[in-house]
Amino acid sequence: MLNIPSIHVPKAADVLAELLREKILSGKISEGMDLPNERELGEKSGLSRSSVREALRVLEGEGLIAKRVGRNGGSAVIRPTSETIERSVRMFIRGQGIRLEAVLEARSAIEPASAQFAAMHRTEEDMLALEACHVKLQLASEAGDLSAYTKANLEWHVQVVSASHNELLMAFISAISQSVFVATELEGFNSLEVRNAVISAHRKVMDAIRAQDGEAAARRMGRHMGAYVVNVKHFDKKT
Repeated sequence: MLNIPSIHVPKAADVLAELLREKILSGKISEGMDLPNERELGEKSGLSRSSVREALRVLEGEGLIAKRVGRNGGSAVIRPTSETIERSVRMFIRGQGIRLEAVLEARSAIEPASAQFAAMHRTEEDMLALEACHVKLQLASEAGDLSAYTKANLEWHVQVVSASHNELLMAFISAISQSVFVATELEGFNSLEVRNAVISAHRKVMDAIRAQDGEAAARRMGRHMGAYVVNVKHFDKKT
């Protein structure tokens, strides 16, 4: 008996989208360039207007083209931004129901390396921004303003990653920041004792970054994040 495996033929719209995607990402179609309109793309590709329209919707959703508003319409090529990654990761976390524990573990894996890179690549402007975040954190803690404290704490961590000057790390941390913010807003979690420990840990990490001691920055951030993850898990079980 003849065995014929199942043959999967891609949709016409997907084929066109992949063709245009590759030309955009390879630079063959440069940023700012107008794509042919739907009618012209249909004539060139031999596809129906509906297939062309669907392909363009896919590319627009990926952040590779932007629809022009106006009488002539059309689409212009744009470059993907960090928002593209951030949106995809946020949708994945929410859509897949990713456990908070997994988000925290991912963060604890990324931030020590980010601190190390920050020590290697930081500028004086980065240090000033970190100091500003740290002062804001201290003031919020002293005032007992837990909402402001939580936001300042998150801003400090985001600023450390920003000082690494690694665009992928920055995009990923920005993407999970809302989930992290929710985790640290657990009622009763940010006691005065915890706040003081966090402020002390942040200062030690900043000292290592300023000294451009990457190993110390990674080690100190690793200890800080490890303690944080353990505390959140423990507190979450209690509540």
